Amino acid sequence: MNFHAISAIYRFEMHRMVRTLLQSIVSPVVSTSLYFIVFGAAVGSKMPVNMEGGYGSFITPGLIMLALVTQCISNGANGIYFQKFTGTIYEVLSAPVAMSEILIGYVGAAATKGVILALIILATATLFVDLRIDHPLLMLGFMVLTALCFSLAGFIIGIWAQNFEQLSLVPMLVIPPLTFLGGTFYSIGDLPPFWQTVSHFNPVFYLVSGFRWSFFSKADLNPLISIGMVLIFMTLCLAIVTWIFRSGYRLKN
Repeated sequence: MNFHAISAIYRFEMHRMVRTLLQSIVSPVVSTSLYFIVFGAAVGSKMPVNMEGGYGSFITPGLIMLALVTQCISNGANGIYFQKFTGTIYEVLSAPVAMSEILIGYVGAAATKGVILALIILATATLFVDLRIDHPLLMLGFMVLTALCFSLAGFIIGIWAQNFEQLSLVPMLVIPPLTFLGGTFYSIGDLPPFWQTVSHFNPVFYLVSGFRWSFFSKADLNPLISIGMVLIFMTLCLAIVTWIFRSGYRLKN
C-alpha cells in the first residue's frame, strides 16, 4: 500500500476545503441555521411532537443527515471531476499508484469533510434546541458510515459526469427531494398507509430513521435495518467503482 500517494491525494483535497471555506462550511451551516429558525421556532411551535426538546430536537438528525449526504456527494464528485476537467487525472493514472489508493485518497477526503461539517452543524444545533444523544458512539459510527457510502456515490457521479450540469444534477435535484420525503420533518407513522409503503423505497428514509434512533432511542425503523441498508448501498457503490476501474469507463481513452 502506497501511503505516500494516499496522503498526497488526501491532503490536496483537504486543502481545497480550506480554499473554499465559505462554500464548504459557512454556507451549509447558515442554511441549516435558517431551518432551525423557520421550522424549529416558527413552525415547530404548532407541531405536536411528543419528544423532549420539542420539534426542533426532532428535526435535528434529519437536518444533519441532509447536510452530510449533500456535501459528501458534492465533495466526492467535485474531487474527481475537476481532475478530469483539467486533465491532471491522467498524471495520477500514469503514476505508480493503485486504483484502490486513488479511491481511498479521494473518498477518504470527501468523507472527512462531510463528517467535519456534520459535527459543526451538530454543535450549531445546540445553540437552537435542547439536544440529547443517547448513543454517541453509534451516532458517530453511523455518521462515518453514511459519509463513506455517499462519498463513494459522489465519486461515481464525478466520473460519470461530462459537464457541470450533470455534475450538479444529483446533489441539487435528487437528494433534497428524497431527504424532504424521507422523514426529515415528520414521522413516517403520520402518513397514510399507502405513502408509508412508498417511503420504504426511499433510501434516505433509512438514513434519517437510523440516525434519529442514535439520538433519542426512537425511530420509525429498527436501527439494524438502517445500518443494513447503508451497507447494501455501499456494497453496490464498491461494485460499480470496481467495474469503472477495470473497464476504464470515462477515465481512459
